[in-house]
Amino acid sequence: MIKYNLKCHNDHEFKSWFSDSKEFDKLNSKGMLECIYCSSKKINKSIMAPMIVNSQTIDQENELLERSFKDEKKKLLNLRKYIEKNFDYVGKDFSKKVREVYYDKKKNKAIYGTTTPEEREELADEGIDLFSIPWINKDN
Repeated sequence: MIKYNLKCHNDHEFKSWFSDSKEFDKLNSKGMLECIYCSSKKINKSIMAPMIVNSQTIDQENELLERSFKDEKKKLLNLRKYIEKNFDYVGKDFSKKVREVYYDKKKNKAIYGTTTPEEREELADEGIDLFSIPWINKDN
């Protein structure tokens, strides 16, 4: 696969992927490429810098990705700890309990639990907005 910077005769610039350079030439000569902004079929390759990849670059990218993943996981685990400490767990009774809290303003308490997609939709129809959080396993 190769990504080209493209430019139409109206100077609109955009990018597109092709299986190889011959694919771009073939599609362009048949008039099958068009500008994403003005639908012009007069498309040319624009100046672009080649991407050079070596094993060190790949290793660095993998390391950054892994670090980013660990950071996001840590944030989600901290959020889970906060919820478990400050909210009451109601389990599968969440749908019932959240209605009690919503309709009885005196029962203003923070809860968390699980719902089915159907229950979630019913709650949304009643105007009860929910917030879903990816529940990261502490041991994973």
